[in-house]
Amino acid sequence: MNLSSVKCITSLVSKGPIPLLFHELQKTAPKISEFIISQLLKSCGKITALEEGSQVHCLILKHGFNQDMIIMTSLLDMYSKCSSINDAENVFVEMPERDIVATNSMIHGLCRSGSTSKAVKMFNNMDERDEGSWNSLISGLSCNLEGDIALDFYERMRLEGVKVDVITMVSVLSICADLAALSNGRKIHGLVVKFGFELFLPVGNAIVDMYAKCGSMENACVCFNHMAVKNVVSWTCLIVGYGKHGRGIEALKALDAMESEQVVPNKITFLGALYACSHAGLVQEGWRIFNIMMYKYSITPIMEHYTCMVDLLARAGRLDDAYNFMEKMPVKPDARFLTAFLSSCCSFMNVELAKSVGDRLLQLVPQEAGAYMLLSNFYGLVGDSERVANVRRLMLKRGIRKQKAYTMIEIDRKVHSFESGDRSHPLSRKIYSCLHNVVKKMKKIGYVPNTSMVMQNVDDDAKEEIVLGHSEKLAIGLALISTPPGTPITFVKNLRVCVDCHIATALISKIEDREIIARDSNRFHHFKDGLCSCGNQW
Repeated sequence: MNLSSVKCITSLVSKGPIPLLFHELQKTAPKISEFIISQLLKSCGKITALEEGSQVHCLILKHGFNQDMIIMTSLLDMYSKCSSINDAENVFVEMPERDIVATNSMIHGLCRSGSTSKAVKMFNNMDERDEGSWNSLISGLSCNLEGDIALDFYERMRLEGVKVDVITMVSVLSICADLAALSNGRKIHGLVVKFGFELFLPVGNAIVDMYAKCGSMENACVCFNHMAVKNVVSWTCLIVGYGKHGRGIEALKALDAMESEQVVPNKITFLGALYACSHAGLVQEGWRIFNIMMYKYSITPIMEHYTCMVDLLARAGRLDDAYNFMEKMPVKPDARFLTAFLSSCCSFMNVELAKSVGDRLLQLVPQEAGAYMLLSNFYGLVGDSERVANVRRLMLKRGIRKQKAYTMIEIDRKVHSFESGDRSHPLSRKIYSCLHNVVKKMKKIGYVPNTSMVMQNVDDDAKEEIVLGHSEKLAIGLALISTPPGTPITFVKNLRVCVDCHIATALISKIEDREIIARDSNRFHHFKDGLCSCGNQW
């Protein structure tokens, strides 16, 4: 195959049009080589083109490349990236021999498909492992929201004296960020400095992101300022962090500084800035950022940008303006967009608009239970039992189940996870006893449990017990009995913090004299002396 054929194929692969590439092969009829097969597999994996990848598999068998370890490993990797894990396993079994690279690829593929127990078993059965084996398992587990297990394997990796590299550090820092495991994150940061990895840009970005997601924007800012080199990812991590913490003014200042440094913001940067404006009530600034994005940088808004703009207007109480903006959008609103708008309609008790938006939302057949629950709870609050029943019937008909709420908290560098009503923790009795005592104190200063969201047909005492067992309260209870008085408490919840838990957490911060930092699916809440940084708008 001559140089021009190589360049042609390489060019097509980089752009990802697999059908065009097959057509080019048929038209020019070059000799099928290992290089061509390798490039085809790479492209199929890149754009998850399973059907075309299977055709390449046929070419491999036809031309006898199934004895080539490199080709078969690439084939395995392609099937893994296309989420066809059964085909990947079949390729792995049929390989003439299996080296560490192939096994690592198989482990990562199993993790990507959610078969983490198989991945762990394969890893434990390996005769020899390199740092790639550990990295494949650790990053794969983290992708499946099994960060606590991934951290255990990282500790095991260190105990066995395996050399860590930049990939390891980035993966583990990202896990700490997801779990809000600040103590572990600080420890990893120390190792980064010890091994001299802080000069690597991806590691520096991961450190900033970790501190921001662990609730420590001050440390995030310090690390950002000490970075020798910054790129668009560095600035975006900082701006998104400010936005999640409700610090809109700082986010906008960072965006201005970024532009003055001649770093070009991307669509994620602007999404973070718009989000920051939305959660800080900066309506005019939000409009300015939106226009800069479109007209100065020629970035076409995606649905998430439009969602931020409607949320910005709706949170400020300008529901009619938000509705008009929605009607004039060049794209049709999706389920997440309408859910965000509906949330504001419910917050401001605009019944007619909530019903209108709710009806449109249900017509889209949203797949997330949160939309149905929000609508059902709102109809319950306004006394529309018929609509509550309709929403519940739709959930059953469409097979929609309420997503389980869980909360994670790090105590002494160990991550604990709770579900609502959880009694599986070894300290469960002490946790509930502590919470009952705290509730007694709160009731003395006027706390009344908000049980409006409890749908079970039980008496008031049972409803209060259900609310007491919410996952975030259990995490707080564990922290109260496990840490010295005055120690700050940080936890992460996978869903939005409910109204009762928000009120209770604020009161606990005052009664127990604790700063409590909560990260939910929307933003950070910093509770101190009975008040929250979100101003009760989240």
